[in-house]
Amino acid sequence: MGDQLRVGEVLRSGRNTDPDEQVIEGYRNIHHVTASRDLAQIQLSKGINPIAKVKATDGPRRPAILIRSSPWKAGSDETPWHDVFDLDNGHVRYFGDHRVDHEVAVGKTPGNTLLLNAVTEHQASSAEKRALAVPLLLFASVTRNRTPKGYVQFHGVGVIEHAEVIEQEVKGSPFLNYRYDFAILDLSSEDDQVDWAWIEARGNPDLTATDVLEYAPRSWRRWVEHGHAVLSEERRRTPRPGGDAASHPRTGSRSHSHSPEDDNESPGLLPAPRIPTGTATLPPPSGLEGLTESELMSRLRNLKVHSKNGRASRHKPLALLWGISRVAAGKPRLASWRQFRAETGGLLAEFGHSDSQVTPEYPFWHLRTSRLWDVNGMPPDEIVKPHAATFDRINPEGGMTEQAGQLLADPFVRSQAVAILRESYLGDVDQPALMERLGLAGYETASGRMEEVEDQDRDEEGNSGPASRRRTNVARIVRDARLVARVKWLHGDECQVCGLQLPIRFANYSEAAHIRGLGRPHNGPDELANLLVLCPNHHVQFDGLAIYIRCDGTVLSTRDESWVGDLRRHPDHLISEDHLRYHRALCGRDDRS
Repeated sequence: MGDQLRVGEVLRSGRNTDPDEQVIEGYRNIHHVTASRDLAQIQLSKGINPIAKVKATDGPRRPAILIRSSPWKAGSDETPWHDVFDLDNGHVRYFGDHRVDHEVAVGKTPGNTLLLNAVTEHQASSAEKRALAVPLLLFASVTRNRTPKGYVQFHGVGVIEHAEVIEQEVKGSPFLNYRYDFAILDLSSEDDQVDWAWIEARGNPDLTATDVLEYAPRSWRRWVEHGHAVLSEERRRTPRPGGDAASHPRTGSRSHSHSPEDDNESPGLLPAPRIPTGTATLPPPSGLEGLTESELMSRLRNLKVHSKNGRASRHKPLALLWGISRVAAGKPRLASWRQFRAETGGLLAEFGHSDSQVTPEYPFWHLRTSRLWDVNGMPPDEIVKPHAATFDRINPEGGMTEQAGQLLADPFVRSQAVAILRESYLGDVDQPALMERLGLAGYETASGRMEEVEDQDRDEEGNSGPASRRRTNVARIVRDARLVARVKWLHGDECQVCGLQLPIRFANYSEAAHIRGLGRPHNGPDELANLLVLCPNHHVQFDGLAIYIRCDGTVLSTRDESWVGDLRRHPDHLISEDHLRYHRALCGRDDRS
C-alpha cells in the first residue's frame, strides 16, 4: 500500500478520494499515493492536517502532520497571512490558524495547538524523545487546468526550528497569531522522495520509535540523533543556475526536475513585488547570488555612512533596523515610500544625532549601495538623482532584498544582525528605548521581555506616611523550580565561569541563567540544556551580553575579546550548543556564521 511522494510533483487531491484510482486528469491521485491498511485516509482540507496519534509500546506518537499552504488565498479575510516557501535555502515561514474573529486564545485554535505540541517534540533534548517527534509533510496548492483548487505540490519533510507569537492585521483590526519557521530536510539520499511506508510504520503501534527510524529518510535520522545542531548540514539546498552541475554541497546529487507545464502554471511561492504599470524595477548591484550569513554580516559592519564632525550618521543603520523589524514581525519586506517616511522619519528625529537633519529619503535611496536593500517602482527617467518630492509623487517601494530577508527570517541570523548594527553604529543610543520603538524589545538582553503589565491602578497619595502603591496585573513566565534546583545541585552552587561559590549564612548562593532567554523574542525552552549556573556578577554580564561562550567553551568579553574564563561542564548536565550559538548571535559573535 502507498507509494513514493516525490519532491516537486503535483498531485490531484480533493475530487476523487478512491485510493484505487491511480491517476486523475493526468496527475497521480494523492489518496492512492498515501493509501494505508491501518491509517485513516489523509485529509488536505485545512492548512494543518494531522494524522491521528497511535499508542505505541514506547509512547504515543503521531504519524505525520500534513501542511498545506494556499498562495491564492493569501491576504484574504480567511487567510490574511502570506506563507513563504524558500525552497532554494530549505526554509518555510508558515502562519498558524488564529484569525481576527476567533474568541479563543491564540494558542488554542486547532492548528496552533497541534503545531505547538509539535514544537515541544522538535525541541526535545534527547534522541529518544526526538524519535517520537512528528514529521511535517509540506504541500502547496498550485493551479492546474485553470483552477487553483484540487492540486497540490509536494515540497518535502519539515522540522520546526522556531515559533513565536506575532501581531497581524486585517482591515485595520489587529490580532495575534503564531508564526513558525520550518527547515526543509535534504532528501537527496532518497532521490528526493519520501516512502509512504515510513508514515505507515509510524502509525503501527507494534513498532517502537527505533524500529520506525529504519524507514525514515537519512536526514531525519541524523536530526533525531543530533538535534538542531545538524540542520545546517541536513537542510535542503537547491543549486542555482550556472552552479556546479546542480549538485548538493555534500552529496553531489541533482535536485528534482519538473515539467515545463509546472513552470507555466505554478504560481511563484515567493511572488515578485507588485509594481505600477510603466515603472521599472531597479536591478540590484551584482554579487547578490548566493548571499551567505557571513557576507550579510560583513556588509552590515562595513556600511558606507556619511560622517559629520567626526561622527558617523545613524540614518542607514536605523533604516536597516526598521527593515529587520519588518522581517521579525512577518510583514512584507517592501513598504511604500510614504510608510517608510512616516515610520523612519520618527526614528531619525528621536534617535539620530541632535544636529542631523531628518532626511529619510537619504537611506531609502542610498542604502542600495549596501546590496542589502531594494527600491522598486521608479520610472527609468527618474532614477538618476531622485529627491523627496519625486518619491512623494511616485511612491516607490523599498526594503530589504529578498535574499537578505530570507536570511534574516532565521532567528540566529536576525539576532546577530541586530547586535552588529547596535554595536557598530548605535552604541551611544538608548538601546531599550530604540528596541521598544522598533518592536524589537528583548534583543538588548539575553533574557528578553519576561513580563507584561496588563493594567494599573494607583492608590491615592496621602500627605504623609508610606510611599504610594500601584496595583498591577502582570503576566510572568513560570519557571520550573525543580530544574533550577537540580542544576545548582549538580554544580554545587559554583559558577561555571569563575568557580565562585558564594557563601551566605546557612548555605551557598548561585543563580541559574537561561542561555536562550524565556522572554520575547527569544522564547527559549525551560529545560536543563538551556541553563547555566553563574555567580551574580557573571549572570548580570551574561544577560547583558557583556560576555559570551565560544564553541570551544572559552568565555570572552564582548567588548575587547579578552579572556574571562573557561566554561566548566558536568557529565550529567548536557548544554545545548544551539542555545549557546543563539546567545553568541545576540552578542554579535556567532563564530559559525
